[in-house]
Amino acid sequence: MNTLIAVSIIALAGLIHASFQLSVSMATSLSGHALGRKLAARRTLRLLFSFVAGAFTMTLLCVSFASYAIGVFAPHSNLLWITLTAGLMIVGLAVILFYYRKTEGTELWISRSFARFLRKRTAKASLAAEAFSLGLTSVVAELLFTIVPIITAACAIIGLPPIWQIVGAAGYTLAASLGLLIVALLIGSGRQLSRIQRWREQNKYFLQFAAGLGLIILGFYIYVNTVSDLIIQVNAI
Repeated sequence: MNTLIAVSIIALAGLIHASFQLSVSMATSLSGHALGRKLAARRTLRLLFSFVAGAFTMTLLCVSFASYAIGVFAPHSNLLWITLTAGLMIVGLAVILFYYRKTEGTELWISRSFARFLRKRTAKASLAAEAFSLGLTSVVAELLFTIVPIITAACAIIGLPPIWQIVGAAGYTLAASLGLLIVALLIGSGRQLSRIQRWREQNKYFLQFAAGLGLIILGFYIYVNTVSDLIIQVNAI
């Protein structure tokens, strides 16, 4: 795999990750509850950006750990690329069908008890450390859907020259956090939370379809640029 293909896989996987909505949902909820308790605007923003920092940190840790583990245990595994191709398409289809629950609002398909726990902790958060830990948790809670793009990006990262691997991990994290960063900046600039949430509700099925289709396209892209070459090499032997 050449560097251009590796970078494109990392970027596409990061943008697909950014289209998932749990962190965004928790960020808007955190800000709404803080404003509802009449906290000062500066304190509300501190909570919000502490949350963003937590999500950013956990995403970076996840992709870095995945890169390290693959580099140690399967640095040249052709089978891993083949498995990822199938995994991306399967998870993409699952996201299209199941990501949002068939209810009003933007309730996601995660454990109801865990969702209640997250809502409860988000409503009570008043310290920057609490908001940071919620940001960490939001990434972990959505790993069921995001683990495949994370592993895909990790496989591409270990294919980069060593000096560029850190840049690749940071680039993936930035791309994966793009949606959350945009929402945080909108809230910080004074946009009404009700307008942001209304937009999310009106466009939730488009975002769901885009995330699922993106995973399927990424799987097909990897097949064309990586797996098909491996098959040709095997047949030539």
